[in-house]
Amino acid sequence: MNHINLGAGVLAGGKSTRMGQNKALLQLNDRRFIDRITDELSTFNEVLISAAVKGTYEELGFPVVYDEHADIGPIEGIYQILKEAKEEYVFICAADMPFIKKELVSYMAEFISSDYDCFCLIDEEHIHPLCAIYSKRMLGLIEELIAKGQYRLMNILNGVRTKYIRLEMTCFDKKTVKNINTKDEYKRLVLPVVFCVSAVKDSGKTGLIIKLINEFIKEGYSVGVIKHDGHDYVMDHEGTDTYRFREAGAVCSAIFSGTQFSVNGSRTVSIEQMIERCNDVDVLIIEGMKDSAYPKIEVVRQEISTKSICNPDSLICIATDVVSQSEVKCPVFGLDDTEGIFLCLKKFFGLE
Repeated sequence: MNHINLGAGVLAGGKSTRMGQNKALLQLNDRRFIDRITDELSTFNEVLISAAVKGTYEELGFPVVYDEHADIGPIEGIYQILKEAKEEYVFICAADMPFIKKELVSYMAEFISSDYDCFCLIDEEHIHPLCAIYSKRMLGLIEELIAKGQYRLMNILNGVRTKYIRLEMTCFDKKTVKNINTKDEYKRLVLPVVFCVSAVKDSGKTGLIIKLINEFIKEGYSVGVIKHDGHDYVMDHEGTDTYRFREAGAVCSAIFSGTQFSVNGSRTVSIEQMIERCNDVDVLIIEGMKDSAYPKIEVVRQEISTKSICNPDSLICIATDVVSQSEVKCPVFGLDDTEGIFLCLKKFFGLE
């Protein structure tokens, strides 16, 4: 970044009427939006949070400013952040932008000069006043606009010297600045979800997967399953055409009809390649892969094993009749508590 000292502000006081809940507290991969954004921006000289209700977000450890004028939109949050900020220039974004990157903000800061008051990102479809660097010199104009009841953010940009920075000239895509406004957008954001059901052999992985498939389908999700086998296996049978093709040396053979298809290969593939081939579903469950870094449910059945063997950092929860909650950090459920395990999955992936 250039020599300009820069602060950052996060607008987290919106009503979230289309989402129906506080968007700042939505979770992505078990982390709230507000935590992801403040952590990303914490390398700048200061981070301030704008909130509508006093007492909100205090636990995050960043200064919080509160609205003086109710129900006038993001202009109030911008005003309060600029008033409180110690730095002359402040990057301001919304709390529903979980993919914002400090590198993009640093790139925008390279354009700061006394020739302009505001530095705003723009793409071929949208102007992004909630992905912009504001100068404290703008406070007078913002006060005037609030007094006149002119709350549209474009009134601010049009009333000062604004430098528009084109997103397509950066190495970042539109996802970086995407706002998550509705429940449908949120669900699309976290889909597809990928997780493992892992265990020692014969612990009951398949039975649990079948139960979870039924739970996801009942809620309208499409589900795929990849089974990892540590040994060679026979997928086709002698005498079929596809078997003969492979015997002749084909590295893969496929068969399909009007209702189904199968692909059988005879070369090494990675789990990532398998996931890529099965990426047209909402939920992808991997049976096995207990040593992988993918998030997972572990099944621990007393007659087979007495303790968890997976990396605790990768565990979503454990389904067991032997492991107690005091032994592990992740949630523990009974082997037959399908509802509890399913609700735990939905919370972990933000599907609630």
